[in-house]
Amino acid sequence: MQVVAFGQLAEITGKDFHVEAGDTDDLSAQLETKYAGLKNARYVIAVNKKIVSSNTPLTSNDIVALLPPFSGG
Repeated sequence: MQVVAFGQLAEITGKDFHVEAGDTDDLSAQLETKYAGLKNARYVIAVNKKIVSSNTPLTSNDIVALLPPFSGG
């Protein structure tokens, strides 16, 4: 699947890349192993433009975004 990172997360991982993972928990574990800077970073995961808050199954056609914390106003 394609992973796109934004903000300071893109500085850690690069803007976009491909990875294979069965679900978002697996994805996070892989990324935090590969990119040590993500272990202490706060971020949310969006799958196909929808923010997910629990473990979500992934397919090879999904587009996953890593989003830094943001605040509204």
